[in-house]
Amino acid sequence: MEEINLIIARNLKAFRESKKLSLEKVAEITGVSKTMIGQIERGESSPTITTIWKIANGLKISFTSLINNPQPDIKVILKNDVQTLFEDHEKYRLYPFFPFQEDRRFEVYSVEIEIGGYLSSVSHGEGTEEFLTVFEGDLTVQVNNIEYIVRNGDAIRFMADRPHTYYNSGDTLTRVSMVIYYPK
Repeated sequence: MEEINLIIARNLKAFRESKKLSLEKVAEITGVSKTMIGQIERGESSPTITTIWKIANGLKISFTSLINNPQPDIKVILKNDVQTLFEDHEKYRLYPFFPFQEDRRFEVYSVEIEIGGYLSSVSHGEGTEEFLTVFEGDLTVQVNNIEYIVRNGDAIRFMADRPHTYYNSGDTLTRVSMVIYYPK
């Protein structure tokens, strides 16, 4: 695993350069000396949590944007590398391909439901929406005690801040893409 001071060095320098800020300007707006900012950017210093917070607050960026490795522009996720979640005696399989991140207000799943497979979901947070696209089979979705049949190639959007269920009402495996959006 990469050392945290090298991650901070790379992130701070990239941010400073993208905003076309000089070391002097960063020192001025953060209250951290120019010498210390330079040492941090070169990976020669392991800043304290307090110093990282000063830099983040002065630059008006999140603390984690300085300490986390940036995500690559492109990332292929293999299904076999995704931790599968099971329900209904493994008739309902959920693959969390893109989990929720604070800077993104959504998560993306692939769902497989065997014939007769069923999941009853509790209410999500207020204002949460789900977007489902069926790519194979038929899916029955129940929201507010009303059933909607979504067939291969069709999609449904609904407010997920109330109980809802998913059921494979067809005679083949059902495959679904699921996006859950969380408002701020």
